[in-house]
Amino acid sequence: MITFAVCIAALVLGFVFYGRFTEKIFGPDDRKTPAVEINDGADYVPMKGWRIFLIQLLNIAGLGPIFGALNGALFGPVVYLWIVLGTIFAGGVHDYMSGMISMRNRGASVSELTGKYLGNTMLQVMRVFSVVLLVMIGVVFSKGPAGLLGMLTPAEGDENIWLYVIIVYYFIATFLPIDKIIGKAYPVFGIALLVMALGVGSVIFFSPSYEMPEFWNGMANTHPQGIPVWPFLFITVACGAISGFHSTQSPLMARCCTSERQGRRIFYGAMVAEGIIAMVWAAAGMSFYEDAQALLAAGAGVNAVVYEICQTTLGKVGSVLAILGVIACPITSGDTAYRSARLTLADWVHLDQKTIRNRLIITVPLLAAGVLICQIDYSVIWRYFSWSNQTLAMIMLWTAASYLGRNGRNMTICVVPAAFMSAVTMTYFMVAPECMGMLWSGLGVGMSVYYPLALATGIAFAGLCMVLFFRQMRKTGKGFPTVSEAEHNLPKG
Repeated sequence: MITFAVCIAALVLGFVFYGRFTEKIFGPDDRKTPAVEINDGADYVPMKGWRIFLIQLLNIAGLGPIFGALNGALFGPVVYLWIVLGTIFAGGVHDYMSGMISMRNRGASVSELTGKYLGNTMLQVMRVFSVVLLVMIGVVFSKGPAGLLGMLTPAEGDENIWLYVIIVYYFIATFLPIDKIIGKAYPVFGIALLVMALGVGSVIFFSPSYEMPEFWNGMANTHPQGIPVWPFLFITVACGAISGFHSTQSPLMARCCTSERQGRRIFYGAMVAEGIIAMVWAAAGMSFYEDAQALLAAGAGVNAVVYEICQTTLGKVGSVLAILGVIACPITSGDTAYRSARLTLADWVHLDQKTIRNRLIITVPLLAAGVLICQIDYSVIWRYFSWSNQTLAMIMLWTAASYLGRNGRNMTICVVPAAFMSAVTMTYFMVAPECMGMLWSGLGVGMSVYYPLALATGIAFAGLCMVLFFRQMRKTGKGFPTVSEAEHNLPKG
């Protein structure tokens, strides 16, 4: 109980102090934002700050901080440390920088920002990489809710019917102006997500029926399958600590802010709120079940666990919130993923999205691709999404570091988490069953042999990234544009 309270307090203090420190390094001012300057009535639409915050929270959260935290709870109390430190020093910085740098560049998507600050090669790579990742996210967040709706209406073929209903909704939400559905309904769902976390957290914290783990009772890895903390915990708990998906969502809201000074509350603040939600569900996973084995047996990370915890702790209200959460939240993240993919492609081909015709030109083939990918096994899509998501986070942090360096700002707040995530993603690539782990198994090489090699490779890769980054900074530093020069030199439209 004490550990949980201290961690929640640390997240709040992180927002107040480190969030302010991050804001000071970036240096927001009173220049016109894209929402005010462009205001096309479709994607660049001014909104009130509180509304943008709730939309941003729902966009980046969905079920990520719930499912990820429940799976992270299998590792034991160490998950608390990752959520707190990851949110404050990595995720909050990542989300704030991706939103603010986009705002300084006419609301540009993450691929365009990466190309601008890391070079043309990365631009081409990230254009493809980010669109593929966003479509995968759209697929993941359509098949999951469709499966649950199929369970609630158990007639033959219901799951497929619900899948196509959700895809039709995605088409409508992706195509319509952002203030028509997203701007009106999503703040309500954002509040529901917070209420669900607050309710579950309060019952777990105050009820004598549940015993929260404490740091001093042990920090050993409790995963029943013996999966190592490094790097798997840092991939498992993405939303709720740091997630590359957020860098595709922050530009959406960067196009709606009316002042740069809203950035800390919206981008860093939404990440901290997500971290608090993740803390609640990690604590629930470790407190509700007898041990990690029982949590695993219950099916950590699946809809049934969320429903069981909500129903037991909050009764009928919890049941309603759980159903709303596991259906509405992923759907809302899915449609903004497709929307972000549309805008990424629009930036790529320089196609203005003000007219209905231009939005349709991109939306129709994009959703058609999503329908085709829906035929692939859900678990396969999820495995590759997990690694690619954190790889995107790593790339965005290096992009932000380059932006700060080009403008004479302190790069350390981005370089350190960027190097950390570089080591995490490369180590995971070397050991994960869906990546190099498949090769090791085929060759009959045991984990005791390839794990140390993977760890060394991850550390070496992080070091190489740092060397290449600083060499490039020294090589072209004199030619870096200033902040004032950087704000309008991406192609319009």
